[in-house]
Amino acid sequence: MKFFEDIAIGERIALGRHTFTADDIKAFARRFDPQPFHLDEAAAARSPFRALCASGWHTAATWMRLMVEHQRAADAAMRSRGEPVAMLGPSPGFRDLKWLKPVYVGDTVDYATEVVEKRVSNSRPAWGLISIRNTGVNQAGEAVISFVSVAFVERRGGIAKEAS
Repeated sequence: MKFFEDIAIGERIALGRHTFTADDIKAFARRFDPQPFHLDEAAAARSPFRALCASGWHTAATWMRLMVEHQRAADAAMRSRGEPVAMLGPSPGFRDLKWLKPVYVGDTVDYATEVVEKRVSNSRPAWGLISIRNTGVNQAGEAVISFVSVAFVERRGGIAKEAS
């Protein structure tokens, strides 16, 4: 992770893509969102969706997996170049979650993130807070998910200063 000071508003990262299969959609739904239109093709055909579709939580969880994988790879690349890696702190939450279009069997969603705000934490001066708009777009170029998440990011020299 880059240090807070090195993160720019407007910085955009392509996180990767995922193709949703019927088996994946049903497996996720069985565990976390067991509604008929996520579990059964016939029931889904009678629903407003007209076909089996992924849970919105499935699309959000897929973003999380891709975000973590991207960050691990980026941190490893920074370490291999001998660069210092900042700590990523917890997330105090998210806002403006929107499931804009259903994600159907066979849809491939490209996920990305863009820094939209940043500020130094008032209560924890060793940390900054970044807000990032997270999006998923299907193969037709249609937005399917959007939300803003917030995370604590270590400031350059912040943790060391706080500990002393």
